[in-house]
Amino acid sequence: MSIPVAVADLAAMLVEYPWGFLVTVGPDQRAHSLAVPTDFRDGALYADTGRSTRANGGERPGVSMVFPHPEPGRYSLIVDGELEVLDTQVRLRPESAVLHRPAID
Repeated sequence: MSIPVAVADLAAMLVEYPWGFLVTVGPDQRAHSLAVPTDFRDGALYADTGRSTRANGGERPGVSMVFPHPEPGRYSLIVDGELEVLDTQVRLRPESAVLHRPAID
């Protein structure tokens, strides 16, 4: 089950999520994940990244970030958006977000 989250509500929502996985796609079409601290300002997520993440995002800017909740059993936050490369950082401009329920037996 997913619950939509308004992009305008992300700043308040991200207070509960101290870090997330930035997921890009490499030239071989495989997912590349990087754990980064949450840095949300001016309506965008910022992260210091390595060369692979910046190269992937520069070529395929449609990315996702997955924020697992620090407490087991709580909803994860998934944010989709467009990535922009800024020297050694990237900026993710969110386009949509959902809270996603953990799988339960």
